[in-house]
Amino acid sequence: MSNIDSTIAQVRPGSRRRRGSEYAELLTRVRQAGLLDRRPTYYTIKIAINAAMVVAGWTVFALLGDSWWQLVTAAFLAVVFTQTGFLGHDAGHRQIFRSRRANHLVGLLHGNLAIGLAFGWWVDKHHRHHAHPNQEGLDPDISGEAIVFTHTQARARRGAGRLLARYQGLLFFPMLLLEAVSLHVASVRALSRSTYRERGREALLLGLHAAAYLTAVVAVLSPLRALAFVVVQQGLFGAYLGCAFAPNHKGMPILTEDDDTDFLRRQVLTSRNVRGNWLIDFLLGGLNHQIEHHLFPSMPRASLRHARPIVRAYCLENGLPYVETTLLDSYGQALHHLHSVGRSGQPAREPEPPDVPDAGLVAAHGRHARNGNGDNHAR
Repeated sequence: MSNIDSTIAQVRPGSRRRRGSEYAELLTRVRQAGLLDRRPTYYTIKIAINAAMVVAGWTVFALLGDSWWQLVTAAFLAVVFTQTGFLGHDAGHRQIFRSRRANHLVGLLHGNLAIGLAFGWWVDKHHRHHAHPNQEGLDPDISGEAIVFTHTQARARRGAGRLLARYQGLLFFPMLLLEAVSLHVASVRALSRSTYRERGREALLLGLHAAAYLTAVVAVLSPLRALAFVVVQQGLFGAYLGCAFAPNHKGMPILTEDDDTDFLRRQVLTSRNVRGNWLIDFLLGGLNHQIEHHLFPSMPRASLRHARPIVRAYCLENGLPYVETTLLDSYGQALHHLHSVGRSGQPAREPEPPDVPDAGLVAAHGRHARNGNGDNHAR
């Protein structure tokens, strides 16, 4: 049992009334600090800068013409698409405006129109994740469709799926190159359902995005360069998105479906923060403050960093492990978890000599190949 798992067993005792009051007390401290107040100036500047980046990227694309240098433009637009997605994420959590309608409009423009993702589908999926982070059978982000996250999922794999699970630790980052395509496909599938809310409006915006994107690429670039542009832009877009979400929960404890851990502990114990400065905040869209984000989803992104010392101190007061590490170490822990779980579903075989380590694992993770390293916990 890892350090983090053993800590869970230690912190669960206590009455439900006491547990609820603990979160209420933390909420009071955060609210009194003004950290739940909206930040209209921050988001106005953020949205304006992002819009300027979008316009700049497509303007350079038009001016550059049919050139292989467009692959640089593709990389730039991959970054811009991801940053646009972060703004859609904030709108989905109603961090930008108090009005639900205003947030929804921002989400539709940044999601469906700007980057081609169905905002309503994503919000529903993401809110289910927030309600049940890393909870087997309830968190859609660990459903095990492509990657297995639990030993049960690994043992259920057969054929090519079992082979993929076996090497998923090594294949994880290459697989992220297909993440954007997967999200586009999932969006279209969701919109094809007759029960989808606001289906017509979202489908129209998604169709406008696809038409404008493909028309621009085909009109400016030759067929081969057009294909290369789309592959690079969409591949890097997906990889960037995946790299932003990977450190948050992978390698953290997974709860059973019938687990009744209270809200405070459920959010803290299954989340991992990434230490860093303003650059890390920008690159990860504030998601590096994952603990604070899960405890207060509607907190504006700019306030998460200021909430960190309050939340960290409170966790220490109440004996809760506050897990944070560096970006590279978070990737190492996530990959180690995926590698270990993926191999657990393989058929029984003759045991390997204990002094012969898995070369691929050593090369990929080095000293970080562990889960729940005590050095990463604030105690």
